[in-house]
Amino acid sequence: MSVDVSKMPKLGFGLMRLPENDGVIDLDKVITMVDSYMANGFNYFDTAYVYHGGNSEKIVKEAVTKRYDRDKFTVASKLPAWCINCLEDRDKVFNEQLERTGLEFFDYYLLHSVEDGNNYDNYVKYDCFNWGIEKRKEGKIKHFGFSFHGTPELLIKILDNHPEIEFVQIQLNYVDWDNSIVHSGKLYEILSERNIPIIVMEPIKGGTLAKMDQEYVDMYKKIRPDKSVASWALRFVGSLPGVATILSGMGTAEQMADNIATFKNFEPLNEVEQNTINSVVKKMLDTPLIGCTACRYCVDGCPMNISIPDIISAVNTRRKFSDDMRPQFFYNGLADRGGRASDCIACGQCEGVCPQHLNIIEHLKEAVADFEQQ
Repeated sequence: MSVDVSKMPKLGFGLMRLPENDGVIDLDKVITMVDSYMANGFNYFDTAYVYHGGNSEKIVKEAVTKRYDRDKFTVASKLPAWCINCLEDRDKVFNEQLERTGLEFFDYYLLHSVEDGNNYDNYVKYDCFNWGIEKRKEGKIKHFGFSFHGTPELLIKILDNHPEIEFVQIQLNYVDWDNSIVHSGKLYEILSERNIPIIVMEPIKGGTLAKMDQEYVDMYKKIRPDKSVASWALRFVGSLPGVATILSGMGTAEQMADNIATFKNFEPLNEVEQNTINSVVKKMLDTPLIGCTACRYCVDGCPMNISIPDIISAVNTRRKFSDDMRPQFFYNGLADRGGRASDCIACGQCEGVCPQHLNIIEHLKEAVADFEQQ
């Protein structure tokens, strides 16, 4: 049974950044937020095995499952590759999730954070794609998909090998559209071409697009003084065809109210507003970058097997988004599969073949400072 996008709310309640009190999730505040969310016609709750140390799934039970009829809400959760060490672990984790949430089935179930390297390899090693399909046949999962943080090439490979996948969750926001690590725009285009429903995560980039420099705030307020800065990011994603649900990790009642106001009577971006976003992005990304064209001439002859263009891509992304953790995760994955920047022996082979005449040895030192001295 395919996903009926028409029955999915545009605003999903992401349960990853819930309000806490002395390190404990504040159940009363969560209940207030859940009730407001449900009262306004929304019903999609997104959790995962690892959110809040496992307590996010437990909150679903207390704030949602126990308090609403089962046909009034939908829940999505995820299987984490890093917790699967044998075939039996798949059912062990899954059954624990059902127990935590108090559910008999999940409306949406995802393989968590599929990306090139260890996570994808683990899902393949333990046959998790076919396992998910079997769970769907058993009625324990209504719809099966995955959340994705990998390359466009890996996404195409998975979709070719697993046409039974019903939806994909990707990081998508206006500032990551051309990000060479996140690949928001390319991933969106691949899924759109195949008519695969898209669940959006990080539409506000972890809050970055809600707390912006005053220069950008003024640009938005000049056009729509009545709208929050965060609403621009949500409306950008909500205006894209093929987007089924947009997850927001709301941690306060104020955030909930603002997001409900954005989606209750949703207004797609008009041309002036889209141009304003384009201007903001241009200013945000106006940072000196390393002029690598990823020709990869430097890679084959590297005696230390360092994926130099990919490391430079991580450095460039860190320059543009100093608070973004994705470049660090991306770099860690590269280091797991090949040489680290600190492995460079300064032989100069790479610089001798670089068409752009880059000072690669110095750029690798920058990567060491950025990613290996945390």
